[in-house]
Formats: sequence, structure tokens, C-alpha cells
Amino acid sequence: MDSTRSVERQWRLWAAEIGIDPERVLEIAHGRRTLEVVKLLAPDMDAEAEVVRLEAREAEDTDGVLVMPGAAELVMTIPSERWGVVTSGTRHLATSRLKLAKLPNPKILVCGDEVFHGKPHPEPYLKGARMLNVDPQECLVIEDAPAGIASGHAGGMRVIALASTYASQELQDADAVILDLSQIAVRLDPDFRLSVRVE
Repeated sequence: MDSTRSVERQWRLWAAEIGIDPERVLEIAHGRRTLEVVKLLAPDMDAEAEVVRLEAREAEDTDGVLVMPGAAELVMTIPSERWGVVTSGTRHLATSRLKLAKLPNPKILVCGDEVFHGKPHPEPYLKGARMLNVDPQECLVIEDAPAGIASGHAGGMRVIALASTYASQELQDADAVILDLSQIAVRLDPDFRLSVRVE
């Protein structure tokens, strides 16, 4: 999902409410858990309460939230037990977004409120690999933020960056950068191994 507009709207609103520069918030917010952003920028606030408030508002703010071009087609080419979603958002926010997009619920869903360390720490992606029962080195991460790229690489995974939230030049730490998910082709070989090609 491309929820950049909603995310930025809600972070700007929050920043104005507590009296901090919204640009400072937006510099670090994308790809990170709300909990960590609040703790970093407003350490005197009740971070857990702010997460509930912020993510509830974000889940309700659907204006401009779009399905990434090629997303539905991509997940339909991969057997359901071979892919998952690893997000910095809470389970409430993630399931709200999936429902809005009419995308299939993944069998594996790792949410920011279900890990001890968020991205850029490797824990979220390593947990996803464990739940998929796949060696991390055999995993491929698709990310749209530097924190997620760092998380995937820290877990020993290859990363394709999607230039949506950030411009291509800000995603150069990824193994490849694409502009559209339709650039990824997945094939299942006779031994049930997946191969991925970036076009």
C-alpha cells in the first residue's frame, strides 16, 4: 500500500499538536515504528498511548491511500505459504490497510507491535523468515524506506527497493531499485523453488 499521504498528514498534525517541527518528524518517521518515533522526539510523553492515538487516526485516514501498482498481481504469482508482510505499523493499521486494498490477508504478518526491536533492527524480518520456515539468506525483501533496507540487510537478506516513499537516490543501499512492482517477475520451478527476476 502507498499510504505516504496519510502517514505524512497524521505526523504533521501530531507535530503541530505537540509543538515540534513536522519536517523533523518526517525525516525519521517513514519505515520506523510509531513507538520509536514518539520516544525519540517526545520522550516525556506516554509513547504507548500516543501509538494507539496516532495509528487509530491513520487507519481512519484513507484519503490518497492507494494499492501499489502491480502489488495484487505480484502476490497472486507467489504461493500463499511463500510470502508474508513485515510492517512497522501495528496489526490494527496493517489489517485496516489490507482490507481497504482488497488484498489477500497474508498467512504471515509481522507487525511493529509484535516485535521487541523495530526496523532498522533485523528482528522483524528474521521473525518473518522463521514464520515462513525459510533461511534468511533465501529471503527477498521488498522495501520502500532506508530503515527497512537496513533491516533486511542486517538479517542477511537481499533487498529490492521500491521508489515510492523515497526517491531512487535515497534507496541506493538496496540490491536493486525499481519504480513499479510489475518489474518483478516470479517463477516457480519444477522443484518448487521460487526464482525472481527484476526487469
